[in-house]
Amino acid sequence: MLQRFWERRKDEEGFTLIELMVVVLIIGILIAIALPTFLGARTRAQNRAAQSDLRNALAAAKTFYTDGNTYTGLNDGTAPDIVDIEPSLTYLAAGTASDTTNLDVSVASDADSFGAARMSASGTCYLITDHAVTVAGGQTAGTYRNDDTTCTGNQALTLNTSDGTW
Repeated sequence: MLQRFWERRKDEEGFTLIELMVVVLIIGILIAIALPTFLGARTRAQNRAAQSDLRNALAAAKTFYTDGNTYTGLNDGTAPDIVDIEPSLTYLAAGTASDTTNLDVSVASDADSFGAARMSASGTCYLITDHAVTVAGGQTAGTYRNDDTTCTGNQALTLNTSDGTW
């Protein structure tokens, strides 16, 4: 009889239902912890990509300004313009709302201010402005960063403070 018990025991090898349920529960807990962390990292990466594009556009615009002491002609399609200086970025016509892959670049009428906007893939619009000199209306010379719901270079030109999230 004992021999029959041992033979039957060999046929019943495997995991019990409780053991399988515990493993599934542990995997579920790990996923619940990891998923929000992953999604947060993805959003931060998308925002940093938009900010990086704006910094690169600003460097190109300052290079253009240094060469001619004006922002006039910065994005008019004639060489050299911002596209020639920084060809890795895609620019929209002035006043066109930025999307998630293109920058909107604008130049103020006094030709001493540059503004750019870029929508991040996460839905946040980032703006950057450079006032080469203190301009009429009290806008002090300097570079300003901000975020807004209006995603155009013209909106960026109105910046006089850096009170955004980046």
